[in-house]
Amino acid sequence: MPDRSYRDWPFLADEHRTLARELDGWAAAHVADLPEVGEEGLDERCRGLVTALAEGGWLRHAVPGARTDRGEGLDVRALCLIREALAYHDALADFAFAMQGLGSGAIALFGSEELRERYLPGVADGERIAAFALSEPDAGSDVAALATTATADGGDYLLNGTKTWISNGGLADFYTVFARTGERLSAFVVEADAPGLRVAERIEMLAPHPIATLELEDCPAQRLGAEGEGMKIALSTLDVFRPTVGAAALGFARRALDEALARATSRQLFGGPMADLPLVQAKLAEMALGIDASALLVYRAAWTKDVTGARITREAAMAKLHATETAQRVIDGAVQLLGGLGVTAEHVTSRLYREVRALRIYEGASEVQQLIIARATLGAAR
Repeated sequence: MPDRSYRDWPFLADEHRTLARELDGWAAAHVADLPEVGEEGLDERCRGLVTALAEGGWLRHAVPGARTDRGEGLDVRALCLIREALAYHDALADFAFAMQGLGSGAIALFGSEELRERYLPGVADGERIAAFALSEPDAGSDVAALATTATADGGDYLLNGTKTWISNGGLADFYTVFARTGERLSAFVVEADAPGLRVAERIEMLAPHPIATLELEDCPAQRLGAEGEGMKIALSTLDVFRPTVGAAALGFARRALDEALARATSRQLFGGPMADLPLVQAKLAEMALGIDASALLVYRAAWTKDVTGARITREAAMAKLHATETAQRVIDGAVQLLGGLGVTAEHVTSRLYREVRALRIYEGASEVQQLIIARATLGAAR
């Protein structure tokens, strides 16, 4: 992965530049272009990646506050840099890193000292795999429509309902689950071996990832945060991790551009290098422009969260929307420039084509990001 001029942007500090350089070298040596696996070997691969990321020391960035005060150590710029670099080299490595952070993020940000001590060190050490269980069959982007219920039962709660599209479903050791307590939502932590929790289905995806539907029937759970704060906890957690989805898309797009550049400068076409053709140059310029614009939005959002501590709902939505939509176009352009080679099953651009599609949907589909941006813009104008 070549040096990137954006590392000199004022959004990043020296420690971020050092982190990015070190991770590039580590990823190139440990996870670069691993062979794709099917459903049969998927869980083993993911557990192996979590172990490798822990041994490399990278998971300490995904689990802020694992051994510190609440929320201390949360560095969204570091999260974005790591996701971008991992996605450039291997999409499943990025997935493994991201889910450790998202699955435990609510505990890091809102958990009691007892919950933090019980879960976070194991996640940071790669000994426990985390998952974030928000979506339901009839409630994904519309969080307020969640139907899963939680009923107080002594010191704990009993959960009833169905969760679906759950990343690390069936693989995780525990789940952060959101359920309705009366008219409002609350957050809970559920152990994977809790009675009443069942993996109803593993869902086969366009690109292999451990995704499942979970059923909960009188399943015991421990509340996370105050009762009725579930919406706040969910949205605050997504505020932190949504820009990192844009960063992963940025990593995919950068890899696609590099593959397109390598092909365009090495292939002879119509009596000269393919890169000399004006149509090819225009396509490459469009790809480069979109990538730099995405990077500006991603690291603007991350900087704003790190430096001001403010909610970044609008900035995060802009970053995710632009970066994921741009990555889809860049990767499609790279496949087109590579021709038949680009659609062979094992070529990296073909894998990127399969991987990027989900990024435009999870953690809020592109259309939902448009609504968020529009509402924030209208609100500021009134």
